[in-house]
Amino acid sequence: MPHSVFACVEGGFDNTEPEYEENHNIVILPDYVTLPFPSVELPEKVRLAVDAIIMAEGAERKEQLAAWIAADKKQVSAYAMSLPQIDNGVVIPPSSSDVFSYPEDDSVVDPLLAQHLAFFGIDFSALQKTEMTTAERELDQNTNYDWNRIQESGQDVEPIFGPGYTGLVNLGNSCYMAATMQVVFSTRSFNSRFYINQSLKMAFEMAPADPTVDLNMQLTKLAHGMLSGKYSVPALENDDKANAITSTSNKQEGIPPRMFKAVIAASHPEFSSMRQQDALEFFLHFLDQVERVNGGKPALDPSRSFKFGIEERILCPSGKVGFNRRLDYILSLNIPLHEASNKEELEAFSKLKAEKTSEGKDLSSDEIVRPRVPLEACLANFSAPEEIQDYYSTALKAKTTALKIAGLTSFPDYLVLHMRKFVLEEGWVPKKLDVYIDVPDIIDISYMRSKGLQPGEELLPDDVPEAEVESNMPLANEDIVSQLVSMGFNYLHCQKAAINSSNAGVEEAMNWLLSHMDDPDIDAPVSQGAHGNEVMDQLKVDTLLSFGFQEEIARKALKASGGDIEKATDWIFNNPDASVSSDMETSTSSSKPAPDDTELPDGGGKYKLFGIVSHMGTSTHCGHYVAHILKDGRWAIFNDSKVAVSVNLPKDMGYLYFFERLDS
Repeated sequence: MPHSVFACVEGGFDNTEPEYEENHNIVILPDYVTLPFPSVELPEKVRLAVDAIIMAEGAERKEQLAAWIAADKKQVSAYAMSLPQIDNGVVIPPSSSDVFSYPEDDSVVDPLLAQHLAFFGIDFSALQKTEMTTAERELDQNTNYDWNRIQESGQDVEPIFGPGYTGLVNLGNSCYMAATMQVVFSTRSFNSRFYINQSLKMAFEMAPADPTVDLNMQLTKLAHGMLSGKYSVPALENDDKANAITSTSNKQEGIPPRMFKAVIAASHPEFSSMRQQDALEFFLHFLDQVERVNGGKPALDPSRSFKFGIEERILCPSGKVGFNRRLDYILSLNIPLHEASNKEELEAFSKLKAEKTSEGKDLSSDEIVRPRVPLEACLANFSAPEEIQDYYSTALKAKTTALKIAGLTSFPDYLVLHMRKFVLEEGWVPKKLDVYIDVPDIIDISYMRSKGLQPGEELLPDDVPEAEVESNMPLANEDIVSQLVSMGFNYLHCQKAAINSSNAGVEEAMNWLLSHMDDPDIDAPVSQGAHGNEVMDQLKVDTLLSFGFQEEIARKALKASGGDIEKATDWIFNNPDASVSSDMETSTSSSKPAPDDTELPDGGGKYKLFGIVSHMGTSTHCGHYVAHILKDGRWAIFNDSKVAVSVNLPKDMGYLYFFERLDS
């Protein structure tokens, strides 16, 4: 047991460093038999295990270290002044933006950010409307209407304790994870897999050598902590008058999911940080990891309860049809503002706003009117026919205008609807739609089921003209190739290195080449060995969709950048006029493999709303996330460690809506 020794000297305390003495003992439960440590009488395995425990760095310590590193002061970039500059008359405070410099490998301050962004056609002049910094603006958001309503601030809410009502401690911008996991563990699939049907002892015995890095073990631990009710008790408070500890608090301390966060974030650099993240991106990453660790064991994989098939039916003027098929965990919906149900109120508000502006007056929060769009309109928009310009028809052997209709090939146990509230305006300025979504308690999507090839219909032929194939082939940067060839490498190998490193540079291509010299297909032609025909990772597509990009553009960008999300984002910003219609590809016949959804859960199309994840703030990467969940016949709010009965459910302000299928 460590203790401190302080010396009292004339004039106060001695400021010399304190001395510590540490003693360790091994305690054997349940009889609390105590053995001194270290001891030569102990078996070697026991000594090694205890040494490892003593030297281990806990998850909390790692987070503290990460927070300390993240708090370092940013320096002005040494490269800023030498970048191309354009004087467009826009002045932006450098402190209001975040810039990362790859040569310096750090976040920096760019005093000429406005000019540098203008070079790429990006106009961030909207930042001039406020003199507050980004941090100050986020702080100011706490007082606005959205924050108060979603968090139900000012309401006399009744705290809830007991099984299923355990809060999660905010580990530092981890509300996106807390809100998501509260809803996930409210489903029967995850509840049964990691709580009802699996004890902590069973999970520990099934875990590999190190259970601290096993996802199933950490999910079981988290499930028992959240669902057992053991930790959902009033927090202890200090009674200053009686100098004693009481348990009369109406709050709970919650549990800190540090080890779970460390495991689930291990394969994702952004989730490993202390920064705010997108709840949608985390949800998709989480389900992807659960599927990976339970691969090949459908009975043990609860992520399947969210998975379903999507089919895009393409009708060519020739009368023949083609199909694009994929599997997904979420149904991402555009919000058709023109379908607002309160158009008259919006017109009156527009006039009032113009009058106030001309008079130099501000609008009060009570005067603001937002569009109200029915959820049914968003669902109908997903299934509505859409024209595809410049679509190459293999039947007509020419480009034409085709018609695309999307539908679902299966209905999952749990349907997650993602509202695309974040869009890019002209000039690539990001914007969050200020809109309400009217969501009913029960929805019926039976009409959205896709039926595939119908009797009498004929599939589009598979043959693609050689010119079309060549246009879709990835091209190597010849400057990179020539530099590698000059070093003595094979020309074909150098081409592949440049392509597979997304033409990022000589160093990246060299690293790829050195690590793939022994690949069995290294000498295959580029058209066969390149990644141009790989199946697109839907998780990466969904990540770009959450940024507000169109799906076709997201797919084209990922294809052009070799599947790298960051480079794909750069590609989109560098190609604002890129056409998406000519890059449409379709699986037109059984000769092309399609995702198998035959073993996925399926049933009727009626669903009941049971969970909402809401977001407050101007971006998915700032602000705050809160969950509302229907439990025991009432709605409850889960705001990090705060759990209470919902008084005024903000059902129309959700970012993610969770529905459970009602079986007939």
